[in-house]
Amino acid sequence: MNEVVERGPSDRPALARLTGIPTSDFAERYWGEQPLLARHPPAFEDLFSASAADELITDRALRTPFVRMAAEGAILPPDSFTGSGGFGAEVADQLDSAKVLEQFAGGATLVLQGLHRTWQPIAAFTRQLVSDLGHPAQVNAYITPASSRGFDPHYDTHDVFVIQIAGAKHWTIHEPVHRHPLADQPWSDHRDAVAEQARNTPLIDEVFEPGDVLYLPRGWIHSAVAQGGTSIHLTIGVRAATRHDLLACLLAAAKNDPALRRPLPLGVDYADASSLDADLAATVTSAHHLVDAAADDGAIAAGLQRVFQDAVRPAPVPPLATVDLMASLDAAATLGWRTALSGRIEDDEKTVRIVLPRKTITLPAEASAAVHALRTQDQPAGALPGLDPQSSLVVSRRLLREGVLVPR
Repeated sequence: MNEVVERGPSDRPALARLTGIPTSDFAERYWGEQPLLARHPPAFEDLFSASAADELITDRALRTPFVRMAAEGAILPPDSFTGSGGFGAEVADQLDSAKVLEQFAGGATLVLQGLHRTWQPIAAFTRQLVSDLGHPAQVNAYITPASSRGFDPHYDTHDVFVIQIAGAKHWTIHEPVHRHPLADQPWSDHRDAVAEQARNTPLIDEVFEPGDVLYLPRGWIHSAVAQGGTSIHLTIGVRAATRHDLLACLLAAAKNDPALRRPLPLGVDYADASSLDADLAATVTSAHHLVDAAADDGAIAAGLQRVFQDAVRPAPVPPLATVDLMASLDAAATLGWRTALSGRIEDDEKTVRIVLPRKTITLPAEASAAVHALRTQDQPAGALPGLDPQSSLVVSRRLLREGVLVPR
């Protein structure tokens, strides 16, 4: 529904800043189900601005696919806005500011993609938002000249938060024709139905001003036209895990069940549905056993955790500064767990292990209390729980070197 809301406190600061309502309200009323339009100052210029866009275009040597352009619903060929980097940077697809100017002045929309990787304020905000949501997210900027339409009415296969940064943009939002689409169910599969729905009365028909935020679940049809001057908005795409993902993990586990690997009967008649009844019943029984086993050993959750780890990059670490810090580590230096570093801690009688996506770090069991404490709260390098000062510094240096800890 189209609703104006006031901000409220929350233990999820990035999400609260976007929605302006308590997390419980957002989770119950809107998440995955209904659009939410929140109008609240201040604007989000600490995250992005016109000058930030110009800096990325002129000084950061962006390449495709971190940038694309579109005009009247069509994607422009990359060579119409990119070129060679010249001597010392012989690549053919660096952003060419003069070409961008030509296309933009002619009415084309500029899309700066992956800003959670190229612009530090957005990177930091996105890491916090991912922590708030529990789902991966990425950020694009859409920069549209006055009265230009970048893309035809369409839906996305991921949830989005739209933040109006500069200028104004007229948005129209229509009900879905295909609810909760998966990544392999794009709007083009329903092109005619989308076009017909877009001709109906929209649910939301509003001009967005700086500071306005729209939450839009995947599948909702939308289009936008800039009003009066250059419009800049950020789109935060959220790849929410689904029950279909749970099923995919379950099917992966099914490969380990010999009963499910058995062949169907010799001479099975696929034209006679009843001939499969016994095997379908046996399959359902095996599936129930799989679900019970997965609930007991956490295999499904572990599978989803691996998907999440592959999609979310932790905060970067500065290699040179870290090596210098290790060499002269002060016992009073405050260290903390690297933001968005996913992993789990495993204990046994002899060791404590930090299991990360690409490696496992093993420490003596006496370091267990220190590792668990660091996972939840910043600690002084020379006074880790359960360790003497010398051992604390040894563990701190090891975890700095492994990229687990960072200075605060």
